[in-house]
Amino acid sequence: MPMTRRHTLGAIGAGIAAGALPSGLHAQGASWRMPAEEDRHDATFMQWPVNREVYPDGEFLGVLQDTIAEIANTIAEFEPVIMLMPSDAVAGAGRHLSGNIEIWDIPTDDLWARDSGPVFVIDGAGNRAVTGFNFNGWGGKQTHVHDTQIARRVAERMGLAFLDSGVVGEAGGLEQDGAGLIMAHESSWVNDNRNPGMSRDTIEERILATLGADRMIWAPGLAGHDITDYHIDALARFVEPGHVLIQVPPEVSVDDPFTAVAIQTRDILAGAGLRLTEIEDAWDTRIISDDFLASYVNYYVCNDAVIVAQFGDRRTDRAAQRALRRLYPDREVVVLNVDPLGEVGGGIHCATQQLPAA
Repeated sequence: MPMTRRHTLGAIGAGIAAGALPSGLHAQGASWRMPAEEDRHDATFMQWPVNREVYPDGEFLGVLQDTIAEIANTIAEFEPVIMLMPSDAVAGAGRHLSGNIEIWDIPTDDLWARDSGPVFVIDGAGNRAVTGFNFNGWGGKQTHVHDTQIARRVAERMGLAFLDSGVVGEAGGLEQDGAGLIMAHESSWVNDNRNPGMSRDTIEERILATLGADRMIWAPGLAGHDITDYHIDALARFVEPGHVLIQVPPEVSVDDPFTAVAIQTRDILAGAGLRLTEIEDAWDTRIISDDFLASYVNYYVCNDAVIVAQFGDRRTDRAAQRALRRLYPDREVVVLNVDPLGEVGGGIHCATQQLPAA
């Protein structure tokens, strides 16, 4: 069986580069910020999974690669896609990917571009830079010899500055609205497996400086029950500034600690004055497993579309799709079966990272 993220371990390149910039978070004297995911993109970055230590079952790895190809081919109907992979994987991957996808020779281990891929920020003049959160395999739980280098290697290829955030974590462990507000679970950040001895205040200060935000809402989260220590992007997403879509269970289950934490996070966000739209967890799913992640909110917003998963529960699938059509009325809602990602504890959002238009 593959290692799961829900189970604690047992010629685009030339056109998008904005020119070389000096390195260092504050060296430029510029005011960097991360745009909202809903803003226009120049491309989407994705990663091709290849590491047989992570996925020793070659047959399952092939299924997972097919799923990544389907997501990439779907997004490529709306905007360019850049797929990162080692050179020896190109021939095999190319048979699955559409002609709208550009392959870059940047070695990868796994597919989680949201966590180990480049995070792009822009300044007031429209310049871009790359930042990252010093990916360490979710606290040393998984091999990441190549994935930990991806953000810096993308910055080098594009001729952009790399801005070191000064913290260890993953972009999937936070949600930001592009207008100065970030929300996160403490369990993914204030954790000795990522930032030993660092206070929440220091971590918050560095995240805010990195993404150009000025306010952060924290909820406790849940450490030690999945490989991510409960990334918030599997639970709650900004639809627009001040408005959050959150997926909550109908009741707390003593057999599933995530249910109580989801409701706790909901109450904290509501208490902070955010407007909440709630959708229900899927229960009658195709895959029945304690490790399976059935997150509707782990969708991806690309140009003119929202790419969302369905899990076989007709009632909750339809309810989630109706909610997204209401919340994104000017975008097409495209529905995919990405169960293999759920089997390894992730989703569509986890597998993508946007390149904002400069």
